[in-house]
Amino acid sequence: MKNITFHINNEAYTVDIGEDPEDKLQDGLKKFLTTEKNISTAELLLAYLRKSQELVNFEEKINEEIAKLPSLEDLRVLED
Repeated sequence: MKNITFHINNEAYTVDIGEDPEDKLQDGLKKFLTTEKNISTAELLLAYLRKSQELVNFEEKINEEIAKLPSLEDLRVLED
């Protein structure tokens, strides 16, 4: 198990992030949140909004790629 500590409004919050052998989750969290200094609630909210925007953009890209795939009907036509 791996823990990561954030300092928000001069309070320490330690979170168990479970198994993270390649530090991917930890690195993803640190992309928008620092563990090196205290952050404010406003900075925490901004990090949340930035990560949310990143995920929305990623979802849009995935949906664009899915739209390029043939439909089930198209695949059935190819089988006949």
